[in-house]
Amino acid sequence: MNRARSTMALAVVSLSTATVLTACGGPGGASDGASRGGAAPVAGTQDLNPHPAADLRQGGTLKMAIEQWISQYNPNQVDGTQGDASAITELVEPQLFLLDAKGVPHPNPDFLASAEVVSAHPQVVRYRLNPKAKWSDGKPLGWRDFAAQWKALNGRDKRFAAADTSGYDQISEVARGADDHEVTVTFDTPYADWQKLFDPLLPASLNATPESFATSWAGTIPVTANAFRIGAYDRTAQTITAVPDPNWWGAKPKLDKVIFWALDGSSYVDAYLNKEIDSTSAASPEAYQRLKGDKGTDIRIGARWDQVTLSLNGRRGPLKDVRVRQAVLLGVDRTALAEVAGKDLPFQPKVLGNHFFMPNQEGYQDNSGSFGKRDVARAKKLLDAAGWRDNGPGKPRTRDGRKLTLDYVLPSDAAGLAMDQAKLTQQMLAELGIDAELRKVPSNDYFDKYIHRSNYDLSQFRQVDQVFRSQAYGGYRMPQGDNTFTNYGGVSSPEVDGLLLKASRTTDVKQQIALYNKADAAVWRLGHSLPLYQRPQISAVRKDLANYGAPGLGSEQLAKAGRLK
Repeated sequence: MNRARSTMALAVVSLSTATVLTACGGPGGASDGASRGGAAPVAGTQDLNPHPAADLRQGGTLKMAIEQWISQYNPNQVDGTQGDASAITELVEPQLFLLDAKGVPHPNPDFLASAEVVSAHPQVVRYRLNPKAKWSDGKPLGWRDFAAQWKALNGRDKRFAAADTSGYDQISEVARGADDHEVTVTFDTPYADWQKLFDPLLPASLNATPESFATSWAGTIPVTANAFRIGAYDRTAQTITAVPDPNWWGAKPKLDKVIFWALDGSSYVDAYLNKEIDSTSAASPEAYQRLKGDKGTDIRIGARWDQVTLSLNGRRGPLKDVRVRQAVLLGVDRTALAEVAGKDLPFQPKVLGNHFFMPNQEGYQDNSGSFGKRDVARAKKLLDAAGWRDNGPGKPRTRDGRKLTLDYVLPSDAAGLAMDQAKLTQQMLAELGIDAELRKVPSNDYFDKYIHRSNYDLSQFRQVDQVFRSQAYGGYRMPQGDNTFTNYGGVSSPEVDGLLLKASRTTDVKQQIALYNKADAAVWRLGHSLPLYQRPQISAVRKDLANYGAPGLGSEQLAKAGRLK
């Protein structure tokens, strides 16, 4: 199960939990072959137990766990990029495009009659909206919503704390077409991933001012336009309940309710086995072993864009020095961490040599170079050169009377695999003379007060659903003042920034891939972060749930999900 829409700004998901959200369609059956072991599933693999609507009963509830209570639902605001928040917003807001099993976008007829490039020089895209589509406040979807979203996200007004301006900053005009349901978008420079933009489309009221952008969707979603709307927020029970919208103009959802429950990540498997939730990740060894034989459970496997990352914060402390960041990269044995993650799973996760592509994806090449394998001797020389004195085995290095200590932040529910890997990383860095202090923080605060605020030195989390390549820009671009976009560690360079911008403006796929790989090699040298491995998408799902499970690169449409008759 995915819980972060591919067309959004790159979502970040804590490693302590196992789930996130996307969508539906395509052939199933991935579980059988994968359960016998062997190679990881190829791109395009998904397992949703597909069935026509006639096979499903009307009614029923789908219950799923989320990592935390949501404090910001605006997915385009710097504090709104957490995966569960994005998923809930996506469920109730217009998805202009749906992704097929291979991640290819197609216009969603519930919202778009058409969307096409009508001019190449300059690039002009014309959208024709479904005239039946209306916001929950009664206003029709129209060109003004597009215009407001562009103005909030194009980066020209710095008061809008935008998580990602890529693509929007290349638009020169958003205009009314033949009527209010037609929109023309003109680009200054070509933008290959134009389908990523305005998806989800959000109402003009959210994007009207910097204040509304930051606060009007804090803790609530006041305006919706999809098959579901929010029926209740229960802070005491830590649940958000979505129900069918009676004013929905499309096919009626089969489910009566979708309940999101903010639950301690260490409790997910128990909650599933106790039938308190209907799906959970089985991607960790301990979870897989407990879930694979459960009666009434399907293990569904897909090929998702899912990168487990060790983030290095270069905005403060010892990691401001590129030599210390490079030493950390060289001090961590990624193969060992991947082996721990893959123990007893149907297939072994692959160590990553690239920040932008998965191993089963076109364009992948290993750009890690001399930073790809553990090299303790070289790491120690870098720390020596940075002025950190070696005090002998088992003792932290020192400089100017200070110990070489790094704050490794984890959510309080980190347990099992996440904790094992943190302790293993701690031991590896100790061999270099780096004291990585493990610090657990409240799970509800992990993103809002620590990751999004760059309030950590090291942290391990997941980056997911980077189907559109230009989504990467926010995570690697140069910060502007206090806005790090989604580059929480703040490490970048004019070279990387320029290469990523050039790539986003290149429509030739081969040239674009070459630019991303050139940027990736530079990112490795900077010590921006350490990609560890591609996390498996292995989900435990109730057998009677159809059109739901492991969508891989595809879009999961909960309006089509339901229980078999």
